[in-house]
Amino acid sequence: MLPPIQYRVFESPDSACVQVAAEIAQLIRERATLGRSAVLGLATGKTTRPLYQELVYLHREEGLSFQNVVTFNLDEYLGLRDTDPRSMRFFMQREFFDHVDIPAANIHFLSGVADACVAARCAGYEKEIVQAGGIDYQILGIGRNGHIGFNEPGTPISSRTRKVDLHEMTRTDAISAFGEIENVPTQAVTMGCGTILKARKIALLAWGSKKNRIVRRAVEGPVSPKTCASYLQTHPAARIYLDVPASLILDQKSHGR
Repeated sequence: MLPPIQYRVFESPDSACVQVAAEIAQLIRERATLGRSAVLGLATGKTTRPLYQELVYLHREEGLSFQNVVTFNLDEYLGLRDTDPRSMRFFMQREFFDHVDIPAANIHFLSGVADACVAARCAGYEKEIVQAGGIDYQILGIGRNGHIGFNEPGTPISSRTRKVDLHEMTRTDAISAFGEIENVPTQAVTMGCGTILKARKIALLAWGSKKNRIVRRAVEGPVSPKTCASYLQTHPAARIYLDVPASLILDQKSHGR
């Protein structure tokens, strides 16, 4: 039987992100002292915005340097240019990369170009992660259907970086960014579940009552491809960071804070 996945509950997303940012800052500084890189796996979306705001604050106000940081982003919509405001890359530049001192050569994205080379680029992305020494700290959000990255229900635990078809719920949840469902891409590229689980440490962030049911399935339900976030139960150093509304229906006695 798997040990219960650890989670922590905070009063607000901001307070949770202060904790996660502090852990990332400690990793960066420890590696800098050793003359080594800190490799981060990064996610996009409203859930991660307060985390990037806190990391930018640590850079500006406390002198945290990102010169030794290497990053790999989780996913990207297929068919969007890098400069499209709805792309994952644009989000990361606006919210984080434009405000810190990460060398441009250390920033890695999956390409949204939809052509015959998608599979080759995905295989190359896997190799780049390995060449960087593997991901030290992976940030995740969770979709309402339990996806991590764009690994939709049914994705096997061993999956690797690849092109995927997006679930209708995922596309519906993206309408606010695209205006109407017809404008939301139907495909994306994403790190696989197996790729994600290779990270040495994983932090999944979830806020609000709309996420509490899927959080319970991920934390307390069976490990199943029906809920890809449940795969984190198999990871020795995965932790879930929640605000109060996202935690309300969890069994508080069964899982540590």
